Amino acid sequence: MSPIIRECERTNVSYFILHTGQHYSHNMNKIFFEELELPAPRHNLQVGSGTHAEETGKILTGVERILHSETPDIVLVEGDTNTVLGAALASAKLRIKLGHVEAGLRSHDRSMPEEINRVVADHIADYLFAPTEKSRQNLEREGIEGKNIFVTGNTIVDSVRQSLEIARRKADALARFDLEKQRYFLVTAHRAENVDKIDRLQGIVKGLELLQERFSLPVIYPAHPRTTKRMREFGLAPPRGTRIVEPLGYLEFLQLEENAKVVLTDSGGVQEETCVLGVPCVTVRDNTERPETLEVGSNILVGTLPQKILEGVEVMSNKRRDWRNPFGDGNAGRRIVEIARGSTS
Repeated sequence: MSPIIRECERTNVSYFILHTGQHYSHNMNKIFFEELELPAPRHNLQVGSGTHAEETGKILTGVERILHSETPDIVLVEGDTNTVLGAALASAKLRIKLGHVEAGLRSHDRSMPEEINRVVADHIADYLFAPTEKSRQNLEREGIEGKNIFVTGNTIVDSVRQSLEIARRKADALARFDLEKQRYFLVTAHRAENVDKIDRLQGIVKGLELLQERFSLPVIYPAHPRTTKRMREFGLAPPRGTRIVEPLGYLEFLQLEENAKVVLTDSGGVQEETCVLGVPCVTVRDNTERPETLEVGSNILVGTLPQKILEGVEVMSNKRRDWRNPFGDGNAGRRIVEIARGSTS
């Protein structure tokens, strides 16, 4: 959302940031605002963790209270989190216009909580900001009227470009971790379908061990608190040869992405970022809501079987980094703000 915030600042649009606090550790919360030089949220619900019902219920109640007092003309939500679901429901029930940024993404896997969240948000939104033509087609196939859909490009392109400029002033992740460009692997894995199932998490751990044995290169894994908790509960030792570190600030993480040999992930946003950065990606999932990355060749799906993970990395290690970025020209934030302003005039 940072490009949208910056565009509101640039054009003197009256706006405020409502942060639910769904991510509550410093490195997954406050540090983003500080590092990206963004204004602090006007409101923070401090929801914290819980079951999907607990989180969504707290978000719905808290957002409704704030919308009652602030009475905005339009609410913008981005992505597929429980925050998006709760805020979208609160807005729709109060008859406040709702815009969904990154609308139309589909994994076609309803076992993923994120898929439920994005589908519901799309079907109650007034303005659907689709990042690509494929996303628009998904929405139209589900019966959503074309006049409500706007193909804007993805704000991830704007964000990566803007954030890299800030990162070069503020961070030096390679020096901190004593790494050389394209001489290490970067890993993220946090999604429930991977880390809450012992067989899948065990497969990822073993895959990382095979990776280190095969390449003898550093493997850096900024681990989500959810993942380290599950590893302890399942009695899984950290992967041999992998350096597990605390979650990083966005600027350091972006630098590690930009300079990695290959990135392994189950994150949708990381699939997009690596595509934009020209870095090969191996996705440890069975499906993706970012099929554009598969089509241009920046990413492959390997699941969580250890040998498949290793084979995927071997393929992508030799990949030419000359694919086309399918996510737009870096002006999505400006387009979205212009459309939102027009909706309130």
